[in-house]
Amino acid sequence: MTPKKILIAIPARYNSSRLPGKPLVKLNGKEMILRVYENAKKVVTKYPEGMVDIAVGTQDQRILDFCNEHNIVAFPISEACKNGTDGVKEVMISYGNRHDFVVNLQVDNPLAAPWHIKALIDIHLKDETIDVVTPCVLLSWEALDQLREHKKITPYSGTTAIIHPKTSNAIWFSKNIIPAIRKEDVLRQTNSMSPIYRHIGLYGYRREMLNNLSYLEQSEYESENLEDLEQLRFILNGYTVRIAKVAYNGYEEIASVGGVDSKEDIPRVEALLDKYGEYKY
Repeated sequence: MTPKKILIAIPARYNSSRLPGKPLVKLNGKEMILRVYENAKKVVTKYPEGMVDIAVGTQDQRILDFCNEHNIVAFPISEACKNGTDGVKEVMISYGNRHDFVVNLQVDNPLAAPWHIKALIDIHLKDETIDVVTPCVLLSWEALDQLREHKKITPYSGTTAIIHPKTSNAIWFSKNIIPAIRKEDVLRQTNSMSPIYRHIGLYGYRREMLNNLSYLEQSEYESENLEDLEQLRFILNGYTVRIAKVAYNGYEEIASVGGVDSKEDIPRVEALLDKYGEYKY
C-alpha cells in the first residue's frame, strides 16, 4: 500500500486591502508567516517521517525571498487565484499533485493550534471519503461574551457554524452569531457552555475535491455583498463538510479571537502571545 501523503499549504497574499503586507507583519517581533509555519512544523513531528510536508504559496517576491531566507518551501502562484483555496490548489499542483489530503492553513491565523491541524488529518485518515474537514470549538459563555464584544469593533471577524447533531457535518456558516438564543438566561443557569460553535479558519481537502473546486458554481452567499464565506460553496454544491470538534486545552481565551484581519486585531493577538507564549505541543 502506498504511504499516505499530507500537505499543509499556507497561502500568503501580500496585497490585503485591510492589512497590506499582512504575512510579514510582526507580532511581538516575529513575522506572522513565520509563526504560522512554526505551528505547522509541530504537527509534522506527530507523524512518520516524510508523511507531512509544508509549503507556502504566494504571488509576491518579498514573501518568496523571506521563505528562502528561512528555509521554507515556497512556490509562486498566479495572480488569477481569487481566494486562499485557489492558491492552495496551485501549491498542491506545484508540489507534484501527489498528496492525498491538503490542509489550507491561512497565513493570517498565527494562533492556529497544532492539535487542531492534526485533528483534520486524523479524521481524513479514518475516513478518506470525506470531502472537506474543518474545526469548530464550542464556546463557553465567557468566550461568547468576548466574541460579541469583538464584533462591536470588527463585526465580520468571527464565523459561527450550525452542525448536524448526528453526522457532525456542517449545515451552515455565518458571520452572524448563530443559532439565535431565545432563552439565554435559562441556558446560562443550566449549562456551563453556550450552544454556539465558533468556526476555526482551517480546512483540509481530499485531493480530488481540491482539484474540482474551480469547477464549482459560486453562490450569492459567497459574494462580498452577503456572507463572503467560500466554504458555503461546498455545502451548496452538495459536498460533505465534516466538523472536527476541538478544544483549546488551556488556551481558552484564544477562542474569542479569530485571524488577523485588520490592524485592530494585532494588539489582541499580541496580548494573547504575551500571556500564553509559544504552544507547548
